[in-house]
Amino acid sequence: MSLPSSQESNHEKFVTQLGQTTPFPVSIEVDRAEGLYIYDKQQKRYMDMVSGVAVNNIGHSHPHVVQAIKDQLDRHMHVMVYGEYIQDAQLRFSDTLRGLLPPALNCVYPVNSGTEANEAALKLAKRVTGRRELVAFRGAYHGATHGSMSISSSAIKARTAAFEPLLPEVRFLDFNDEAGLDQITEQTAGVITETIQSDAGVRVPDAAFLQKLRARCTEVGALLIFDEIQCGMGRTGRLCAFERFGVVPDALTLGKALGGGMPVGALVSSTEHLTKFTFEPMLGHITTFGGHPVICAAANATLEVMARDIDFAEVERLGQLLEDLLTQDEEVREVRRLGLMFACDMATPERVTEVVKKCIEKGLLAFYFLSLPNSFRLSPPLNITEGQIREAGEIILQAIAEQNNDTSLTSGAHITNSVRRAADSSEGGGLGEAHTTQFTTVQAVKMIFAGNC
Repeated sequence: MSLPSSQESNHEKFVTQLGQTTPFPVSIEVDRAEGLYIYDKQQKRYMDMVSGVAVNNIGHSHPHVVQAIKDQLDRHMHVMVYGEYIQDAQLRFSDTLRGLLPPALNCVYPVNSGTEANEAALKLAKRVTGRRELVAFRGAYHGATHGSMSISSSAIKARTAAFEPLLPEVRFLDFNDEAGLDQITEQTAGVITETIQSDAGVRVPDAAFLQKLRARCTEVGALLIFDEIQCGMGRTGRLCAFERFGVVPDALTLGKALGGGMPVGALVSSTEHLTKFTFEPMLGHITTFGGHPVICAAANATLEVMARDIDFAEVERLGQLLEDLLTQDEEVREVRRLGLMFACDMATPERVTEVVKKCIEKGLLAFYFLSLPNSFRLSPPLNITEGQIREAGEIILQAIAEQNNDTSLTSGAHITNSVRRAADSSEGGGLGEAHTTQFTTVQAVKMIFAGNC
């Protein structure tokens, strides 16, 4: 039996053979990545100022992580579903993570992704308390699996409508509003919040709000869950963002940057709480590939780099430097930032699109927010240098200053034109159908926020 061959280009294969997420992928054809940079097949170099959306916090292909992966591969890969065999890689990972967290967070349940960690956390809250109600906050984004979507309050209702009914008994409160906290009651199993709201555009709460939230959960016996999948792992200038607020949750969810570029998630709580997954019922949460030894080796190496090499004071200093550079231009109406986690507001979604497109042309990767069309995101690696920060700031300012006279905006890397797929859902198209409609990035952004994608 021979393997199939095809004369299609890689781009054609990408859009026809792989499930797509939007009709307009960025479509950079990646050859390799190292440190701050991604190289395409023509060896054009891009400064990755989004770190694969807050994943590559210590840069691409960090040598300590790569070596840990190779060493583990030489020993063994998957040997059994999680929770049955004693494996050194899992133990090293849990030892290192526990040693970096407050004593109350002393037990680790490794999973495959951030959203799976959130799903497990919701189950844990119900199992520990015996209650049903969940409380989340408007503006939150916790993932795209069914439970995580149920506790995400997207600005785009149409993004969830197709998948309803979602989980019942979910109550949404206003983020950073102390007045609503009395709606957390003795009927509440758990309260989940991003410590810093990420997709809402880097919304930083008052310390008093999180402290009163902690007190209210303690008062009524509800589990407090902090989702630090995006804002954790040093992104805000602390290993965990909650360190800035003097509050410790009952459960913590991690993902994205935890694996140093490998897929991983973790639910961290107390041994007392996580033990409840072992009875009534037994196997209360199970996973085949959670705790995979190669992934745990990568995660452990990433944590070692964080502890050994990342200067969190420098993360904050460089974040402030980039903020100061960007706010020199009056078109940047506001920068919301903590550490190296940025939301940069502009006047219109169209202007954001022009700037992101121009940045890509100039070899710098910025990106969009799902729920905030007039803002672009930046989340560079934490080990970026001052020189690289200054270079990135200069490129972004140049991109803002240069007027794009191509009103169709169809030539940039963010556009995928004349491809065999549906691009206009309002006409009933679907991926895989032949369409040659020329779509601009602006039109694409409008489609998202009109609920058509």
